[in-house]
Amino acid sequence: MKRLFLFLLGLFVLLIPEANSQDFLFEFGTVVPLENSFGDTEGEVELEKIRWHQVNTEEDTWELQDSILVCKGLPIGVIRSSRQFENYILHVEWMHMEPGGNSGMFMWSSAVPGENRLPNGVEVQMLELDWVKLNAKDGVDQPIAYVHGEMWGVGDVKTIPDNPRGIRSKSIENRCLGRGQWNTYDVVCVDGTIKLAVNGKFVNGIRESTQRKGYMCLESEGAEIHFRNLKVIELPDGFGKSVD
Repeated sequence: MKRLFLFLLGLFVLLIPEANSQDFLFEFGTVVPLENSFGDTEGEVELEKIRWHQVNTEEDTWELQDSILVCKGLPIGVIRSSRQFENYILHVEWMHMEPGGNSGMFMWSSAVPGENRLPNGVEVQMLELDWVKLNAKDGVDQPIAYVHGEMWGVGDVKTIPDNPRGIRSKSIENRCLGRGQWNTYDVVCVDGTIKLAVNGKFVNGIRESTQRKGYMCLESEGAEIHFRNLKVIELPDGFGKSVD
């Protein structure tokens, strides 16, 4: 009986951080109904605000400064949207503040951290241009594709790359801007296919994702990054299954 009590007590202690990790943090971004996305009608309806919940960062990792969300980069981890999304168009603008900064967003994620503190899903990479030089191996820069919007399935999520670089899909044109400059991503997610436009041009994609519905996650990965103008246009449902 004593052993059983100690086992249950230990299990309870282990579960406390996980329960606290889903606390509501703030509202950032909006969901625009499809029927209101074809004209300048946003002011005529009350748009749903996207609520973000803690997963495994700290409360002071994130700070809203007027319309800009500042991520300080530590600890490594993510926050998640309050609800899951399946078919949608995501618009987001981001700007790195440090040389070689690392971040990104996860689509169709379970929002459950893995061994490296990051969840599964399809990652849409956001790297600062100097990353390839600062992470050179034996004096050789990393492939330039790293810093221009790579995408791939993370964890147990598998995808087929449009422009293969191993399991990753690389952009066919280098369009990202360096630190201190705003970049725009438009991400179209439909029935297991994701297409990425970088600064006004479609340059990358994956298809046949094994997970097609889930949370959106914003990533903290070691460097300060700013986000603004995050909008989601929801599209009609498909046959994606919730990750819960």
